[in-house]
Amino acid sequence: LLPNELSYDEGTFIEPLGCVLRGQKIAKIKPGQTLLVLGSGISGILHIKLAAALGVGRIISTDISAYRMEMARKCGADFVFHGKEFTPDMLRQDNQGRLAERVILCAGTLQAAQQALEAVDRGGTILFFAVPHPDDKLVIPINEFWRNEITLRTSYAVNIDDLVETIELLRAKRVKVTDMITHRLPLAETGRGFKLVAAADESMKVIIEPQR
Repeated sequence: LLPNELSYDEGTFIEPLGCVLRGQKIAKIKPGQTLLVLGSGISGILHIKLAAALGVGRIISTDISAYRMEMARKCGADFVFHGKEFTPDMLRQDNQGRLAERVILCAGTLQAAQQALEAVDRGGTILFFAVPHPDDKLVIPINEFWRNEITLRTSYAVNIDDLVETIELLRAKRVKVTDMITHRLPLAETGRGFKLVAAADESMKVIIEPQR
């Protein structure tokens, strides 16, 4: 049951934020770390918001959409780069010469996955929250990762305990999400809602209100 303090709009974020919470637990995100989020769609933005709420030291993000890059800035990213132009050297320049302690892949492209492999610091962790197309082959430099003790983790879906914790995070307003809602559509415009999401243009969270 939704708590009385939680709106239906906020309730639509329980499942995606729950997945993000579980992913960050798996990646062992901690206060003071440097976090790189590759891809600033709804999952990427929620990773940014949760990391900021948990006290992560520095948050860097990427995307290929100017709209989503600006959304990332507004939602807590300290530095934002265009995904097609991003390089490890750009990260070092804004991170005191270091790569990222934690990298979360939220873009399902081979280029973004390759950037994740190149941007993780010694002893760091990469979380594959998204993955490239099944036909794409990602070459992992296993000898280098072995020497540098890089951890690769994956995250898919959410469990009931993390959903309960997510509801409390939202109820307590520790993670504010309503600013991510860009469209509220009636049931008859559900098809348009899917198109807005698929286009990944100037939309973020699209809500269908069946009572309208």
